[in-house]
Amino acid sequence: MEDWKQRTRILLGDEKMERMARSHVLVVGLGGVGAYAAEMLCRAGVGHLTLVDADTVQPTNLNRQLPALHSTIGRPKTEVLAKRFRDINPEIELTVRPVFLKDEQIPELLDGNRFDFVVDAIDTLAPKCHLIVEVLKRHIRIISSMGAGAKSDITQVRFADIWDTYHCGLSKAVRKRLQKMGVRHRVPVVFSTEQADSHAVLLTEDERNKKSTCGTVSYMPAVFGCYLAEYVIRRL
Repeated sequence: MEDWKQRTRILLGDEKMERMARSHVLVVGLGGVGAYAAEMLCRAGVGHLTLVDADTVQPTNLNRQLPALHSTIGRPKTEVLAKRFRDINPEIELTVRPVFLKDEQIPELLDGNRFDFVVDAIDTLAPKCHLIVEVLKRHIRIISSMGAGAKSDITQVRFADIWDTYHCGLSKAVRKRLQKMGVRHRVPVVFSTEQADSHAVLLTEDERNKKSTCGTVSYMPAVFGCYLAEYVIRRL
């Protein structure tokens, strides 16, 4: 069978491909953004992925999320993606944790393996900030996703330090929480300079740990996920 990594190897070369094959990346959050990031890492040849997400596929995920099909509704996202990733790369090592990551569980997770990179695609403030803080304490490289909801212009997606972001409600909330936690270190993030459409933000009471839900379009979270993957791959 033709080497499925051939096209990537032509671009990157043997040495870089070997580095990626030896790498272990933790991806926390497998929604619209995180699942695309994880798949791009898998297809690039990252040898070991740890996937963390407690959610199951819901009908409202169908417009944008990689694991969401009518045939997968109700199934854990980690389960769907693990099967998919093994079908892409049968040799990949996968550690799957279908859990909602609580603050006190984060140190155990980070200390349980040697991670070369952490991808933060969490959309809930408290665990997101605790993950960032604990990763920084351990000097592990990280890239964090800010808010892709209520936005639609992919030309305004950017890399930045969290402290330099603007027009992003999640970034603002993360900055405030990190300051309260005594953190002022650089945190690389993906964000959009586009002003959020206020008409696309609705208050909600039926989603766990969320006070609002945002309108989304198919391509926007995927672009954020690809940005996250590009950042990791270029630095591995």
